[in-house]
Amino acid sequence: MKVLVVGGTSFIGPHAVRRLAEAGHEVAVFHRGRTGGELPEGVVRIPGDRRRLGDHADTLTRLAPGVVLDMIPMNERDARGVVEVFRGVARRVVAISSEDVYRAYDVVRGLEPGPPDPVPLSEDSPLRQRLCPYERDGAEEYEKILVERAVMGDPDLSGTVLRLPAVYGPGDYQHRLFDYVKRMDDGRPAILLGEGMAGWRWTHGYVEDVAAAIALAVTDERAAGRVYNVGEAEPLPWAEWVREIGRAAGWSGEVVSVAEDRLPEHLDWEIDTEQHWFVDTGRIRRELGYEEKISREEALRRTVLWERRHPPEKVDPASFDYAAEDAALARLNR
Repeated sequence: MKVLVVGGTSFIGPHAVRRLAEAGHEVAVFHRGRTGGELPEGVVRIPGDRRRLGDHADTLTRLAPGVVLDMIPMNERDARGVVEVFRGVARRVVAISSEDVYRAYDVVRGLEPGPPDPVPLSEDSPLRQRLCPYERDGAEEYEKILVERAVMGDPDLSGTVLRLPAVYGPGDYQHRLFDYVKRMDDGRPAILLGEGMAGWRWTHGYVEDVAAAIALAVTDERAAGRVYNVGEAEPLPWAEWVREIGRAAGWSGEVVSVAEDRLPEHLDWEIDTEQHWFVDTGRIRRELGYEEKISREEALRRTVLWERRHPPEKVDPASFDYAAEDAALARLNR
């Protein structure tokens, strides 16, 4: 099968491309060239900006892809551009979305009133009413809900949507594990969590396993017209998640729960921990046969090793106010 990947050269993308190529599919990648990405031999690279996708329509449609995998649709404009170019050319578009589409995400952030939504969140759980969740942060226009509507709403081009979790692993540009790994490597005796945070749960996924789910959705026609949550089957309470990171890091300290009013300010995520943010991933497991190939222990071991070798270029000292953390620990021991 011929597959065109839009994006696909940073973090998750190269793993998905490698999966597809190793399975014998003809893969081409359309990308800006800002990140090289280690792609397998034989993968065709096509330079260009997805915001000007129409300018490359002749080149891209001549490839006659059976499936187009869009790794980076940020908004309705992006998604509609792909649909318009490949309508009548490809038989299906697979779009990468996010689990931030759920109403629970705004409840977690304190932007949506009312009681918590039941968890785990299924693909049919309520979505956010408020669009463009990062607008106040000055981010580029972003809305995965509108991406999903554009991809799934065209009568002449079938769509598949994958809602991704918090993805971690080597190459994670968000450095999701770094704050904990640094504390552990700095020899901190304890890591403090608010009492609510200690029990909070959020779905994660290791990068190679997430890429495997993406490749399954691209190559299995049973995915046509379907929306899938992707991620681990059983997310851990946050305190246990941090302990698992500690085991991978060889850390001998302890995770300590602290009353919210005694938690140092820099450790407060300012979220509503009564609303858990974890999803049911049973649909993709039942319908496409998805399962993780890498244990959580091994995934964390690899990620910790990478974080140690590739720390962020900029580290905010205020995020590591150990004096405040020591003072909070001292109050607990009085």
